[in-house]
Amino acid sequence: MDTSSAATSTSALAPEKSHYVVLDGLRGVASLLVVVFHLFEAYADNNPQRQIINHGYLAVDFFFLLSGFVVAYAYDSRWGGMTQWDFYKRRLIRLQPMIVMGSLIGAALFWFQYFSIFPKVGSASVWQVLLVMLIGFTMIPLPKSADIRGWDEMYPLNGPAWSLFYEYVANILYAVGLRKLSNRALGILVALAGVALISLAVFGKRGDLIGGWALDAAGIQIGLSRVMFPFFVGVLLMRLGKRIHTNHSFLICSLLLVAALSVPRIGGTEAMWMNGVYEVLCVMLLFPIIVVIGAGQKEVGGTSVRVARFFGDLSYPCTSRTIPSCTFTQAGLSTTRFRRLKELWSERGC
Repeated sequence: MDTSSAATSTSALAPEKSHYVVLDGLRGVASLLVVVFHLFEAYADNNPQRQIINHGYLAVDFFFLLSGFVVAYAYDSRWGGMTQWDFYKRRLIRLQPMIVMGSLIGAALFWFQYFSIFPKVGSASVWQVLLVMLIGFTMIPLPKSADIRGWDEMYPLNGPAWSLFYEYVANILYAVGLRKLSNRALGILVALAGVALISLAVFGKRGDLIGGWALDAAGIQIGLSRVMFPFFVGVLLMRLGKRIHTNHSFLICSLLLVAALSVPRIGGTEAMWMNGVYEVLCVMLLFPIIVVIGAGQKEVGGTSVRVARFFGDLSYPCTSRTIPSCTFTQAGLSTTRFRRLKELWSERGC
């Protein structure tokens, strides 16, 4: 599972509500595209012009949008009987186990990454790796001086965890007060965040949205710019209730997503702003349309939805629906106790 997709499952966030199977499935499709993007990354020689599945990194921005949508879906109506600490506990229970697991796996496989694109791996000591792993459990970001791979990452053992760091930032901002904004005020916030996103992608030096994993001024600017617009657009889309109802929504949305993330880099080195315009159009226009189409179909029958459910479970299988009853029966649990255990599991957001 791609770590950054852990925050977006509607079934785990709101077990008492009917969830958006198509959106869960799209999370799975985007996760696979991220995996493919990183698999080919080693062959690009750090040259974005040569990258295969060139815009696969935009899946992170899609995750942010999905996350804002499902957080608003799950929690907007609960604040009358839920404190901020209750919200934080639910999010920690939801996300932190995957963070710990990612750091453990990253530490166990660290030296298998010894390759020219990770220049610091060969000189890292066992104690350095263990210390970075333990700090990674807490999601405390590391400065560039503590990097042990050579990419200036805040989480060297679990690179994609940087997106969850900004996921936490967006969740905290939502809980602290932005959830109280009216739709008009939220729209103004989204518009300002959109200006920051355009400035980064179109007028920045790179002509893209790549970055956010380094704990320095530039990295923080990129990370905040990338999370603020899509996350709170997701919240706004949920509140406005706009949906596009169509047949085969999962197939349509999947094809749109795969096509968008697979397009070769546009404009070359002479007109990098063109690539920035493309990425802005994806994040600000295409991704919201995909979510609105996906949200138009909830849990219904049909082959398309069964495939969507498979992809959703593939990317984050930890839901009460996927716990096999035979496992608990073999462990000696009665049917009543098993049912109660599933309820507790759901209440804990897993």
